[in-house]
Amino acid sequence: QVQLVESGGGLVQPGGSLRLSCTASESIFTLYTIGWYRQAPGKQRELVATITGGGITNYPAPVKGRFTVSRDNAKNTVYLQMNGLKPEDTGAYYCNTASALWGWGPGTQVTVFS
Repeated sequence: QVQLVESGGGLVQPGGSLRLSCTASESIFTLYTIGWYRQAPGKQRELVATITGGGITNYPAPVKGRFTVSRDNAKNTVYLQMNGLKPEDTGAYYCNTASALWGWGPGTQVTVFS
């Protein structure tokens, strides 16, 4: 079972930036499309970015143009650069395959406050 660990969250003001990291325990990670998910308090987990093994990315409308996902397969790591953060971006952020194949990591908390 691949283990995932997310990091890089924090407290920021609206308009601020954060860079999240997701590191996997096994190199098989590089073969999969990986997604970043977020879960706001009281809401379901939602997908905010995906990246294929070859680097093709996709974003839903609410974050398009503000979030950028990238990966370094040599480090078994996927990143999420978040710019222009808004209060509605607040939540716990997780990574997993695009089909949520593996167990969830601990997540990393992002809080955007005025």
